[in-house]
Amino acid sequence: MSLLASDFQFSQRSLQDYVDCPRRFQLRYLDQLAWPAVESEPLSEHEGRMQAGAAFHRLIQSYLVGVPAERLSTMLAFESSNNNDLLRWWGNYLQFSDVTPVDNNLVEATLSAPLRSFRLLAKYDLVRWEGDRANSKVTILDWKTSTQRSPSQWLAERLQSRVYPYLLVQAGASIINVEKINPEQVEMVYWFAEHPQEPQRFKYSTEQYQLDHDYLTGLVAEIEDLSVDDFQLTPDASKCKFCSYRSLCDRGIAAGNLDPGEIDQEPTGINDIDFDFDQVAEIEF
Repeated sequence: MSLLASDFQFSQRSLQDYVDCPRRFQLRYLDQLAWPAVESEPLSEHEGRMQAGAAFHRLIQSYLVGVPAERLSTMLAFESSNNNDLLRWWGNYLQFSDVTPVDNNLVEATLSAPLRSFRLLAKYDLVRWEGDRANSKVTILDWKTSTQRSPSQWLAERLQSRVYPYLLVQAGASIINVEKINPEQVEMVYWFAEHPQEPQRFKYSTEQYQLDHDYLTGLVAEIEDLSVDDFQLTPDASKCKFCSYRSLCDRGIAAGNLDPGEIDQEPTGINDIDFDFDQVAEIEF
């Protein structure tokens, strides 16, 4: 009998946790254990960047649903005058991004589809399409605020790069009102706020779609079959550097240092910075 609840929903993050360390998956998703270890040092800098990352996502969201850039810039300058990261990212977005508020943008779209006896869930920063809906190019855009521009091979191996396009082909037709999305129509684009002229693009294909289907299905089947003692600690101790469970697993007490050399510091599960976007959304224009 599987240890997973019948209504468990997989995501790119939970699958990545399992691939990185089965024990982490067990502690976080099966045991739902809260372990208050600091993920990285210095703590104030780490928290500040996470909050700025959350604010940046909400800033773009407001822009893409129609709030004028000038109005957002004015409020941003007033509310976040001391947040140089956020101000710089927003300036880079306005200067280098070709994404504008048009009708064929779907912002913060959520998709879900069956995966074996469970469901696979993803929330997209942006899905957009061009031209005729039935034959258009469909682009997944994901905003990254990490300090470094992540290496292409590292990004290609992340579960996000497999789950997002796969799920869009599986379940995305309804959100753009077409009968079917072919894998060849899909492209995944990572846009880096710190490196705005160096986006990473991954074109999808039918071959990759089938590989992802087999891989994700097999991964879930593997997890489903594990007993409580089968969720082993990763042999790669470097993966414990930023894990909040590292002290529980006797993999160190001190958090890893947040420095320019780290590439996997994208904020996840973070609170929004103190920036009143709800007020912005209510402005009449």
